[in-house]
Amino acid sequence: MSTRAQRTAYRTASLIVVTAVCAGCTTGTSRGPPSGPDPAGQHAAVITVGSFDFPESTVLADIYGDALKAKGFPVRILPNLGNRELVDPALMSGLIQVVPEYAGSALQFISLGRLSATADVMATNKALTELTAGDGVVAGLPAAAQNANAIVVRPATASRYHLRSIADLAQVAPRLVFGGPPECPGRAYCLPGLRQRYGLHFKSFIPLDAGGPLTLQALEAGNIDVALLFSTDPSISARHLVVLADDRRLQPAENITPLVSRDVVARYGAGLMAVLNTVSARLDSASLRALNAQVENAGRTSRTSRQVAERWLHAQGLLGKERTDR
Repeated sequence: MSTRAQRTAYRTASLIVVTAVCAGCTTGTSRGPPSGPDPAGQHAAVITVGSFDFPESTVLADIYGDALKAKGFPVRILPNLGNRELVDPALMSGLIQVVPEYAGSALQFISLGRLSATADVMATNKALTELTAGDGVVAGLPAAAQNANAIVVRPATASRYHLRSIADLAQVAPRLVFGGPPECPGRAYCLPGLRQRYGLHFKSFIPLDAGGPLTLQALEAGNIDVALLFSTDPSISARHLVVLADDRRLQPAENITPLVSRDVVARYGAGLMAVLNTVSARLDSASLRALNAQVENAGRTSRTSRQVAERWLHAQGLLGKERTDR
């Protein structure tokens, strides 16, 4: 992303997030501060936790946000704000204060492509921490849970072309249609990375959604031959889809990492980061996949996301007495 494009993204993010915040204030769709003591010892600005526009990100925002609320922090949760081009600039502009991010993709995006993550979790986290510090953002500890891009085909396609790894696509890609998020042509770990690392040139690309039902439906219907889904998508195993091995290690460490406005950390102190890091310490990839399955089975609504998040927090002892008022 160029500097000019980044400025445009910041302005667009500002308009969208301000609109979302104002809508939340008037409609009550975002959850405001709880009753109880203010951990900072005073009434302060609400901490807005934002999410990207796909179900896993929404449930993560609910988990981190509700964990903060359980400790008395004033929190508003704004789900489905948009893609990274909107959400991360909003965080760095101070329009939202907390975003559960994916480390490798965040590093590549925020550095404007100057830094590329690797599969090394701690090296990626160190680079992200150093990078975001210059933008007024504090990176929390990475969770064991991570969700990377997965290149997926139907079993029949894998059998027909003898596909086991992404590299195996090189000879047949010109005959195949690729489908995934609309942002894929501009994302380093999607089409550009597949071209550069693997030499893949597909017959065409169909923009669909971010690891969501449109991509899955198009793959199963045969409208696309190869799809970008997310590695924690429970539909992959449930529908016996084939994940091609990333044998040239294109995909980086994508551990869930809360990014937090430095102003909020300064206001509330180390206790805020301690809560977020405690959540991260409990999250692993199996748990994340199970959470996604629960949301999927119950219908992918915002209410479902909240309920799934609360059950998980309660099971982890991070919510206290289970709440049934929402």
